[in-house]
Amino acid sequence: MELFLTGKILKPRGLKGEVKVELITDFPHHFVKRKQFFVGVSPSSVVCMQVTKAALHGGFAWLFFEGIDTFEQATTLVGFSLFITEEELAPQPENHVYRHEIVGMRVVDGNGKLFGTVTDIFNMPAHDVYEVQVEGKTVLLPAIEAFVESFELASKTIVMPRCWEFL
Repeated sequence: MELFLTGKILKPRGLKGEVKVELITDFPHHFVKRKQFFVGVSPSSVVCMQVTKAALHGGFAWLFFEGIDTFEQATTLVGFSLFITEEELAPQPENHVYRHEIVGMRVVDGNGKLFGTVTDIFNMPAHDVYEVQVEGKTVLLPAIEAFVESFELASKTIVMPRCWEFL
């Protein structure tokens, strides 16, 4: 089963086991409606935990998990990540994709000539940046409209005609 990161537990709050969660989602309202998450350090070391109460406040989620009833128990979850299955992912609006769909895409110029392959995405304050492997080198390309001519999910191809200017 493939799992997808959706949040990270930052710290406990209060004496009753509540935790503060950094949201890693474009759909915070879907996040707090979930009744369970896979919780662990990595996708290979998770346990399924039931949510008993959830709220959004100040750009973070605040969760209570079943069986976590004290500050001390909540402290043991700090640093753990929250994952969901692919079936639980919210449908994307038109012209939007998930990060895991971008990693591995081929980057080509306007003529279809291969430039490289996307290996990671960095969320920067102004816009995302694609990390692209090009002939053993790492190149960072801005994921902005001025550089991305088209995004073809079916063929797993990003057309960036200006990418050659960086070499």
